[in-house]
Amino acid sequence: MVFDPSIFVTLVQQYGYFGAFIAGFLSSFTLFIPSPTFIGIFFIGGVMNPVLVGIFAALGSTLGESISYLFGFGISKAAKKKYKKTIKKIEKWFLKYKPSVVIFIFAATPLPFDIVGIVAGIVNYDKKKFLIATLTGKLVKFIFIAVAGFYLLPYLTGIF
Repeated sequence: MVFDPSIFVTLVQQYGYFGAFIAGFLSSFTLFIPSPTFIGIFFIGGVMNPVLVGIFAALGSTLGESISYLFGFGISKAAKKKYKKTIKKIEKWFLKYKPSVVIFIFAATPLPFDIVGIVAGIVNYDKKKFLIATLTGKLVKFIFIAVAGFYLLPYLTGIF
């Protein structure tokens, strides 16, 4: 089965800012399955307020990314029992490198965020800090994409 990225464009076109929220959520709630939501956000940023499009997409994406945190938190007891030494090493590494900065960087870039979310959940990283760092990174990412659409779409479509 081939994934059709136009579903995200259609979703945002039909439902506006709420569609951007849903597209952001759908792009992030699955574990280890990337989606091309940025395409829809790029195109819609060209015809709607790009900052608002970015904000709504970031809010939805942050909510979706909390699934990876909850998954990690849910398996943490079992993982800590079975892989105690490994989990301790991961926890030590994760906490050593400023977790909020790591979370922000992974949220703001195309890096595989699910791994960071799962690790944050396993080590029981503070939920508020996790959500704030995730939202901040997603805001940077999606506002950038939407603003790029706002400025570049006229040139890509031949409308000057």
